[in-house]
Amino acid sequence: MQERYLRWWTPWLSREMEMLVFGHGCGLPLIIFPTSLGRHYQNKDFGLVGSIASWIDTGRVTVFCPDSVDAQSWYNKSIHPADRVRTHQAYENMLLHDVFDYARRQCGSHRVALAGASFGAYHAVSTAFRHPDAVSHVFSLSGAFDIKQFLDGYYSDDVYFHNPPDFLDGCRDPWRFGHMSIVLGTGEWDSCRGENLRLSGILKAKGVRHFLDDRRWCGHDWNWWREMLPYYLSIA
Repeated sequence: MQERYLRWWTPWLSREMEMLVFGHGCGLPLIIFPTSLGRHYQNKDFGLVGSIASWIDTGRVTVFCPDSVDAQSWYNKSIHPADRVRTHQAYENMLLHDVFDYARRQCGSHRVALAGASFGAYHAVSTAFRHPDAVSHVFSLSGAFDIKQFLDGYYSDDVYFHNPPDFLDGCRDPWRFGHMSIVLGTGEWDSCRGENLRLSGILKAKGVRHFLDDRRWCGHDWNWWREMLPYYLSIA
């Protein structure tokens, strides 16, 4: 696979960010987030990018793997919960203005696709539903979606709008998601299965078309995620 390393200064976080890009700058621009506290090279190292190598090599997909800032946001117990949310918001702004814009320019596309496993799926799902005009597909692999667990009982409007089970349940304009291809992948041994069933139930109640892939003999680890992602691309 063709691979490129990018490093740039972003004003949204006042720091340097890093990202790996796989492919020829054509096809579907697919942004894959790392799992909790993961780095830009994690999805390569654990074989998730390699699982869709044929899609990349044939120009059907270009993959963008940005860093996370989970250690400075949701997992940062040294700052107030409100500041954890604000740091995540700054990360989201970086994604929208730096990563999304770059990916769209590279592929000549109006929208991007988002994917991630475990807490990476939180980033994919939350960003997709908060900014549906910018997203064409979202592929969630064993997603963990409820971020209230990171906030020590703190709650605010900002928490509400960054917590998919809450803001989707209160959503009054679900028609905005009608163009998206939405996949929630989970399995009977997945520790996050309950979160996926809950989110699927919310989407179903809102009339949002999606595919809940509740697999037998499937748990919460990379070997299952490497099976899920190429299959979801094939049915999107």
